Amino acid sequence: MAALLRQLVAAGPLTRREWEVAELVAKGSTNREIAARLCLSERTAQNHVQHILTKLDLANRSQVTAWVARQDVSTRG
Repeated sequence: MAALLRQLVAAGPLTRREWEVAELVAKGSTNREIAARLCLSERTAQNHVQHILTKLDLANRSQVTAWVARQDVSTRG
């Protein structure tokens, strides 16, 4: 998983932390759950989610989930 994360970070617009957050969003985690998992404040988790949405020009968390899934497929392919 760590090697995949490094490859994705190198190839994409998101920071390492944003990738961690995006993966948790894709697993259905709430901002509160993301914050607890990554030892962040809930507000910081919320900001990371918003940055992901903005950078990727997405409208919602469901689109983040789909985007993460597409990235996984393209790196395995």
